[in-house]
Amino acid sequence: MDTHLDTDSRNNLTELPISPSGILWQNDFITPDHEQRLISIFQTELTWPERNGRLSLHYGYTFDYKTFGIDPDIPYKEFPEWLQPLIPTSESRPPDQVCLQYYPPGAGIPPHVDSHRAWDQLYALSLGAPVLMALKKGKGKAKEEQQRVEIDLLPRSMMKLGGEVRLHWTHGIAKRKTDTLPDGSVRIRKDRWSITYRWAREGECECGDTELCDTAQARLGTEKEKRSVLAAAAGAESDIKSGSESPSGFQAQEAAEYGR
Repeated sequence: MDTHLDTDSRNNLTELPISPSGILWQNDFITPDHEQRLISIFQTELTWPERNGRLSLHYGYTFDYKTFGIDPDIPYKEFPEWLQPLIPTSESRPPDQVCLQYYPPGAGIPPHVDSHRAWDQLYALSLGAPVLMALKKGKGKAKEEQQRVEIDLLPRSMMKLGGEVRLHWTHGIAKRKTDTLPDGSVRIRKDRWSITYRWAREGECECGDTELCDTAQARLGTEKEKRSVLAAAAGAESDIKSGSESPSGFQAQEAAEYGR
């Protein structure tokens, strides 16, 4: 695939001048033509799970929905040709795990923080239709006491979550058919794809956030027991139907979508 991308074009992220800190952003990480070629590959050349809702495919190491880290039982899967030009070059090494996800109109993902123990940096490339992503802080507080920021994930934009926003805020996408924009206009959701890049953490997380950090929770003996993948998959259907956004519901939905 001729993408006309060079290394410099994959290393032009700048931090957004907003709170929370740590959101690095690059518009037009790829060209519109490149985006359309990728979407054609996603729609015609890839084999997706046969189920409704958000769907996932994994490259590199596979995400383990029991530990939220690397699944040790699944061999490393080389990055396909179409993915290789899309790897960010702003880190010292390639990502260890890449997840391609398809969001049909109305699909979302519950508020969550990727495991501090397993993963360090987190990047995401958005393709197809735009969507609003909600960032929240204050997990244990009443809704009116939580801090909340919405980011418009524009097509072809690359985003890095690091520092404060990566460790101390949840991120998620509400399940709904439309998004209401800051100017009051309503935007209808359409097909969207995202590519999430994860780097395995070297050493332990020292953020100390006992609400969101599994390392800090484990040190205090307060980490919740993780449901096995099979148990999560068995309970997924009822969780999804109830629209649960609890951690267990998220784990179950993820396990069901991956088919483990």
